[in-house]
Amino acid sequence: MPSHLNQASRFTALLITCFAACLHLTICDAADSGTQPPRPNILWLTSEDNGPELGCYGDEYADTPNIDQLASRSLRYRTCWSNAPVCAPARTTIISGMHATSLGGQHMRSSVGLPDDMKLYPQVLREAGYYCTNHTKTDYNFAPSDQDAGWHESGKKAHWRNRPSEDTPFFSVFNYTISHESKIRNKPHTLVHDPAKANLPEYHPDTPEVRRDWAQYYDRLTEMDAMVGKAIEEINQAGLADSTIIFYYGDHGSGMPRSKRWPFNSGLQVPLVVHVPDAYRDLAPSDYMPGGVSDRLVSFVDLGPTAISLAGTQPPANMQGAPFMGKYAGEPKEYLFGYRGRMDERIDLVRSCTDGRFVYMRHFYPDRPYLKHVGFMFQTPTTRIWKQMYEAGELNDAQSKFWQVKPTEELFDLQNDPDEVDNVASLPQHAEKLSEMREATKDWMRSTRDLGLLTEAEIHRLAQNESPRTIGLSDRFNAAALVDAAWAAGDAWQACDAHTIEAMQALFGTSDPGIRYWGCRGLALGLASHGTVLSDDETSAAVGTLMQALEDENPSVRVAAADILIRVDEPSVQKAAADELIRLAQLPEEGYYVAIAALNVIDMHRESVVRHSEEALDSIRDNHPNAPRRGGDYVKRLLTTPGQSQD
Repeated sequence: MPSHLNQASRFTALLITCFAACLHLTICDAADSGTQPPRPNILWLTSEDNGPELGCYGDEYADTPNIDQLASRSLRYRTCWSNAPVCAPARTTIISGMHATSLGGQHMRSSVGLPDDMKLYPQVLREAGYYCTNHTKTDYNFAPSDQDAGWHESGKKAHWRNRPSEDTPFFSVFNYTISHESKIRNKPHTLVHDPAKANLPEYHPDTPEVRRDWAQYYDRLTEMDAMVGKAIEEINQAGLADSTIIFYYGDHGSGMPRSKRWPFNSGLQVPLVVHVPDAYRDLAPSDYMPGGVSDRLVSFVDLGPTAISLAGTQPPANMQGAPFMGKYAGEPKEYLFGYRGRMDERIDLVRSCTDGRFVYMRHFYPDRPYLKHVGFMFQTPTTRIWKQMYEAGELNDAQSKFWQVKPTEELFDLQNDPDEVDNVASLPQHAEKLSEMREATKDWMRSTRDLGLLTEAEIHRLAQNESPRTIGLSDRFNAAALVDAAWAAGDAWQACDAHTIEAMQALFGTSDPGIRYWGCRGLALGLASHGTVLSDDETSAAVGTLMQALEDENPSVRVAAADILIRVDEPSVQKAAADELIRLAQLPEEGYYVAIAALNVIDMHRESVVRHSEEALDSIRDNHPNAPRRGGDYVKRLLTTPGQSQD
């Protein structure tokens, strides 16, 4: 070998050795200094009022090419629940990383206050150095003083482009309202999807109105899909595709009736697609695969903690969700939970649970129909024609069910009954699964200190200058005892005997007004149950207890007592109940939420109340004060809109 080549080789080897040494020092210095590679940007794209009716979820009627394309290079979650089946409580859950039931925010337009030291996920991300923006939608269900979630920008001009420098990581949310319930009935609209090809759920009647609403819903999803595509293209054009983790999800089930507002799977299951660029695969879940499907159970309570985990920060201890990605990813869940409280003017209490295949539901007001008259819902043509056909006797059993009263508990097998119309709770082969999910729901309600066990009026009465969450964590709220009492009251609806009556009377004899409330509810359900086996003396004793409850110091207990006494076939008893309901419905004597509760009972038994107190009811209607609030004045709606009378 020529000498000059030998010298060149030795020189090259020396350079390589020096470069390797320098590189080693650089790596060591970086490790010693704690320097990390740049953190990912995080983009959330959310759409309103839509479940997984998308092409990537196997829906052949859908036309959603942009989301389908995103899913083809991302991970799609098979089972994601919104926890609440309506926007405001669902957003309470997302923004807080806590179940809305733990904050008293499970009701529509709850306006609940938060503890002073509680942080919402944008505040945590902002402290972690992220530039946080929210495009337009808030609706967090909080009191006005707590509506500031900590965004750098929130509104129509909010955008990740406004960050102070290109080196600043961003967390940015864009909300698309084009698929909202109100857009289904928005006219004029020229249909693109063929109504004749729409796949109707078993519970909806097959009419032109219903087919048109479903077709228009799918049209809106196509429009929404284009907006999602535009947002992704903005990221691509800015050269940020390799540094941005993208989430797409819907905010609860479709805006069609019996999806939205109801914690069936149809009201809670949403699409969730997550894209993680190659540079951040160490933050992706272990089952991440482009175009893959995850069987991991996730829900909205997990979203905030997951975003915080992706930012490299540990979620606050108060957050109940489990991160499913990032540095602090937790263990997979065995169950997801859902909840329904007051929906606009109609009071209800339902809890649901899924393991991915089965859905368990517990009804705490089984004596009230599924689809009570919610004014906003009745603006949708499907709702109106569905109710008209029920009243005309033109529906089959599956379609009629949802205008009738409910069983205490239901179990649905999604594998064999995706529309959730066949309650298999009574079948012996499902007894073990029923017991398992029942206990899981009870344990969850206890452990999360479910404030829905108190009436909304009682929550506000106890809270006063405190947050409901503070009350829920105090000794004044006995979650375990309330779960047991509420469960016992519900069981009385299934069958009632002398032992049941004695147990409910014992609950009424306690000093806790929340327990007394469930004692009265249990007596009401027991006396109204089709499975009641009582002697005349036992019935008289139960009515006597309820007459005492009609004078209880707590207004919610008095509402519960009047709820059954107004049905007793004795004029003097009915009149006492009607007079008390009228008094409770008057504002501002007992308060707004007491009035809503009383008017819900009055509306269920309007003829009986009118028979004894028509003049007084007219007086309340004529003198009702103007009480405007977000979502409308629910007391006024109850006073002026005929609803679900069972007389």
